[in-house]
Amino acid sequence: MNTAKDEVRDLLNRLPENCSLEDVQYHLYVLEKIKHSLRVAEEEGTYSQEEAELRLKKWLTE
Repeated sequence: MNTAKDEVRDLLNRLPENCSLEDVQYHLYVLEKIKHSLRVAEEEGTYSQEEAELRLKKWLTE
């Protein structure tokens, strides 16, 4: 399992040399949000396409 420092190093290696601190912060934020969402999906489950469409039907236009 990667440590937080390993993940930051990997991210820094993937970003361009001229990226700003704001770019780094943004990418760290996005990665953390994705990891959190994957944990929630694993623990609580997900919706099928059909279930999601039914739940969101009031916002979808056809």
